[in-house]
Amino acid sequence: MNYESLAKTSVLTQPVYEPGKPIEYVARELGLDPAGIIKLASNENPFGPSPLAVAAAKAALEHGELYPDGGCYELRRKLAARHGLHADQFVVGNGSNEIIELLGHAFVGAGDEVVMGAPAFVVYKLVTLLFGAKAVEVPLRDWHHDLPAIAAAITPRTKLVYVCTPNNPTGTANTEVELLAFVRALPDHVIAVIDEAYAEYVENPPDLRPLIREGRKVVCLRTFSKIYGLASLRIGYGYGSPALAALLNRVRQPFNVNAIAQAAALAALDDTAFATRCAAENRRGLRRIEAGCRERGWNFVPSVANFMLIEVGDGGRVFEALQRRGIIVRPVKSYGLPRWVRVTVGTEEQNERLLRELAAVV
Repeated sequence: MNYESLAKTSVLTQPVYEPGKPIEYVARELGLDPAGIIKLASNENPFGPSPLAVAAAKAALEHGELYPDGGCYELRRKLAARHGLHADQFVVGNGSNEIIELLGHAFVGAGDEVVMGAPAFVVYKLVTLLFGAKAVEVPLRDWHHDLPAIAAAITPRTKLVYVCTPNNPTGTANTEVELLAFVRALPDHVIAVIDEAYAEYVENPPDLRPLIREGRKVVCLRTFSKIYGLASLRIGYGYGSPALAALLNRVRQPFNVNAIAQAAALAALDDTAFATRCAAENRRGLRRIEAGCRERGWNFVPSVANFMLIEVGDGGRVFEALQRRGIIVRPVKSYGLPRWVRVTVGTEEQNERLLRELAAVV
């Protein structure tokens, strides 16, 4: 009897997430010098991690023999001060991805439905299927979440509704007015999950705290992976009502966030100069890539995040051609966009190289 015959049926049919290829892998595969490869595939921060976070992480390593703070007390306290909420309204995860999984553990089971945009961050669907529920995907309208259509897709079986803003992979965002009205109109049996992973790149991101103070069923997700450059440490958080945070903490593994990540995140919150510079450089990079696309007649989706969709005709072919030239981007055929690639905004030098190489292969 093999392992597959012993596994749950849902595991055998579970789709597998395909991450962007690391630089070292591409270098070995294609015989390239790793130093000459730039990765613009995973929406990472091209300016590296927060310097304050790096110093704090190194200091935390000196006490690697100790277990981390299992409740992330200091980090939750600091996040509460940052957001004007209370510490018991936060749950910290091994990346915001873990919060998505915790929501599945707490609320989603066989026969339930979870509504989401399409295309949107694929992990919403993966976690929904993992818990035996039905993923109800609602097409975007003009590259944005179609909130009225999402509301219309809700049934008595709906448990969660996901809205990613700015949305991955499109980089588009719904307005604060739209989001507030949408959540306020939801039926009482539905929890709104607003994924704000890229909110720090938006000049005036929506403030959804009024919904929490009103007692609406909503949880917002954030991450230290993007603007703070801590993707390798895997740390993110969710905030909402104390009751919701308490439920998520019930299903959270003990010591789910390591001490090095906690120390880095605490310090990163103080590194406002770094975050401000990264956001400003990102906006400058977006404008440059947009201008480069217009000059060459390429269609693109205007973005407010740190990445952009560009229509290249055959996304798979262009992805492979760019890899051979030492540039890793993300093909998005799995998102239903075979003619497009998603590119992360890089440094000024990286953006110029991206445009040159794209022009050579498109």
